[in-house]
Amino acid sequence: MTNSVTPKETALAQIELNQAMAAAKRYAEKSRSDATWRAYRNDWRQFDTWCRGVGVPSLPATAETISMFLASQADTGLSTSNLTRRLAAIRLVHLGAGHVSAHNALTVTEVMRGIRRNWGKSPAKKKAAIDEDIKKMADAVEPETRKGIRDRALLLFGFAGAFRRSELVRLNTWDLDERSEGLKVTIAKSKTDQEGFGQSIGVLRVENSPYCPVQAVKDWVTVAGIEKGALFRRMFRGDSVGQTRLSSQSISLVVKDLAYRAALNPGDYAGHSLRSGFLTSAAQQNASIFKMADQSRHTSLDVLRGYVREESLFDANAGGGLLASRDLDKVD
Repeated sequence: MTNSVTPKETALAQIELNQAMAAAKRYAEKSRSDATWRAYRNDWRQFDTWCRGVGVPSLPATAETISMFLASQADTGLSTSNLTRRLAAIRLVHLGAGHVSAHNALTVTEVMRGIRRNWGKSPAKKKAAIDEDIKKMADAVEPETRKGIRDRALLLFGFAGAFRRSELVRLNTWDLDERSEGLKVTIAKSKTDQEGFGQSIGVLRVENSPYCPVQAVKDWVTVAGIEKGALFRRMFRGDSVGQTRLSSQSISLVVKDLAYRAALNPGDYAGHSLRSGFLTSAAQQNASIFKMADQSRHTSLDVLRGYVREESLFDANAGGGLLASRDLDKVD
């Protein structure tokens, strides 16, 4: 006796298969941040447009085509990090379409190696906004406006928490838990926690200081009338508070504006200056590198060692005592 499958069972199996495929696609899309996917889509458009312009297929693309594209992009001044990302986008589109990707062919790797050697530039780094810079910027806000109170809170809190820009703009009111020592902040997702398990840090209350980050955030929440939802929000004309959260780019604009108001060079600073400024300042205070890592959530200590090394170049230097002037009184 044979088991036969009814049309109804076949239809149900197909529905279940379609649902499983949709779920797999949804989870695959969560493997990278929305910003990364947007960048990949733009990278592929750039490649596809270039291929159309020179009359070669983009899918599938040969190793020679990819190599020529990378070389032409390098000649426009595109950084090696952007080229590497575009190469990753080409690889993903090929694999997603069921084609073999030539991204790691010898021709491509040799061209990329040559581009990196020829680039010869260190990435331009923005200046770290150290403790004294932050205080100057905080003093430069317009304290009588909601925007000024928001910018002050963003500045002090962003510095004290060593936040990445993306982490700062994602914060919600329910991520803050006030304690006697300050605020326990839960970071739902970050660069080093892409799966979203959550990380917690402590932002200390600074008693009797006009620069207390905890008080600055409380002042902002109070004047903005925020009860729940996004912590740092867009402002509109008339000094009114919106419902939508700030973008990562907005953080840089706020920092640059406050640097200008504080008579600092705004071109030297960006959103990352808050995070790097905290780490630099902590290194200047001889803070434990492990405590620095707890606050910044670096998974590798190599980056943090760079901050510490920079601030301790002259401490117990091996050249101490060398080339000192001789005591002439002891010379025969």
